[in-house]
Amino acid sequence: MNEPCLDILLSIFVCFLVGLSVTSLNKNLQHEKKIPIAVASAYSTVTPIRLMKPPKSTSVCSFHSVLPQDNLELNLLRSSIAWPEAPPLPSNFFLNDTSDPAHSTFTILPRKDGGSWHIGDQLEVLIKMNDFLGRPKKSGGDVLFARLRNPNVRAGVAGRVSDHGNGSYTAVFPLLWEGRAQVEVTLVHPSEAVTVLRKLNLEQPDRIYFQSIFRSGRVSETTTCNVCLKAPKEKLCNFTDPYTGEPWFCYKPKKLNCDSRLTHAKGGLSNITISPKPQGTTHFLPETNQSIKTKPAGYYYQGVWRALDGTRVLQFNTSTAVSQCLKGKVLHLYGDSTIRQWFEYLTESLPGLKKFDLKTPKQNGPFLALDPENNILVTFRCHGPPIRFGTMPANQARYIASELDSVIGGKDTVVVIGVWSHFSTFPIEVYIRRLLSIRRAVVRLLTKAPGTVVIIRTANPKALTVYETLTNSDWYSLQRDKVLREIFKGVNVQLVDAWEMTIAHHLPHSLHPQLPIIKNMIDVILSHTCRMETRGK
Repeated sequence: MNEPCLDILLSIFVCFLVGLSVTSLNKNLQHEKKIPIAVASAYSTVTPIRLMKPPKSTSVCSFHSVLPQDNLELNLLRSSIAWPEAPPLPSNFFLNDTSDPAHSTFTILPRKDGGSWHIGDQLEVLIKMNDFLGRPKKSGGDVLFARLRNPNVRAGVAGRVSDHGNGSYTAVFPLLWEGRAQVEVTLVHPSEAVTVLRKLNLEQPDRIYFQSIFRSGRVSETTTCNVCLKAPKEKLCNFTDPYTGEPWFCYKPKKLNCDSRLTHAKGGLSNITISPKPQGTTHFLPETNQSIKTKPAGYYYQGVWRALDGTRVLQFNTSTAVSQCLKGKVLHLYGDSTIRQWFEYLTESLPGLKKFDLKTPKQNGPFLALDPENNILVTFRCHGPPIRFGTMPANQARYIASELDSVIGGKDTVVVIGVWSHFSTFPIEVYIRRLLSIRRAVVRLLTKAPGTVVIIRTANPKALTVYETLTNSDWYSLQRDKVLREIFKGVNVQLVDAWEMTIAHHLPHSLHPQLPIIKNMIDVILSHTCRMETRGK
């Protein structure tokens, strides 16, 4: 594959928008109408750079290992995120060969039993992908999002997309409100882009690098750190957590010892390099033609999230209502900046909840807020490495599993966890290892204090620049979102389905969703927090 084509391919990862207004749900839909998928935007190209061979594993560490007892579950989790394998990119690859939204179409299929559409029916849409020359695609693997919405009543629901492996897809929507509905299909990445993204994580899992400052007296040195580093044992400082077993390494300073490490910080993004042809053995998961039959987590109506998983979502529209719900409660928030966003929402919207100045970094925390009158305590702590935040004390880079073991718990304690975004550039095993560690700690906490409410935040799609595509692609997030759901399936935790709450909403996707979406997410959290108090009301 020539490098200019690769650059253009990377630059058009986000191309879409499709809209179709359909008639009232209690009238016949116009069948067999093919609607083109139009291009909405593209981004600037990536600078061509040199080629590189995949990094070799060392005997000291690995990006692909889990604890021995987790190997069986690891294989099952890999299978759960199986993605159709696109044909290898040839050396004479051209952009015209990729999926093009402008030449692709979708068709609303007739109601299976004929007649009018009714609330409770399933609407099916057949999507057919073509390349830039209008030729039908012969394989699957495109990343497609689908949504059904009605702007007039601020309603929306995410569709379930099934890949048939032959260039065609089916999107299925439940019909949940009366009136008009509009179908939107979004091409996030063509399958060729997914091939590039997969290779990036296999060949360059360390493209995001970290740094630590080592200091003793007037001598100071900065070295590179990561989950795994390519060096012999004697040239590395091993900061693997003794409690959780989470690996972390830094290159050993030339003049100082490992004990002099003071800080942790994100270093930056290394040059991105993609080999034109596979080098060594590359493992791709088999394609799947199975339809996704699970119902959506919920939908919006009049701008309010209505859960379909049995959760009674209450509306907390005043600071008084929120304070009454949290009265006498301890709320511990652990995770990345998408969890910190919830801490900021609460401290900004509750006049009585005062943030203590702990003299900690604004981005990293930890943070603490207290409402003495209502006996409310809210804390935030970011998860441990790899955390892509600014400089923080190394001794504050703590792992969630360790923190959970210090939580007393009980019926007045709520624990909220959100871990996903900072793991996107690593092989999936790094993320799986972290979540399994957290799950074990959650189970220990619930065994010790069964009344504790544990809430897990899922990933969410976001706006994609070229940098975000290379480091935080929605395909990476989608894979991690699936893994998270599988790992916590059967555990007594509640989910805030940020993925569907973002896709179903009319606002643009963002790593940090806008206020109306956050307000609905907080309502879900509070509904779980106050479930005992509200039961029977």
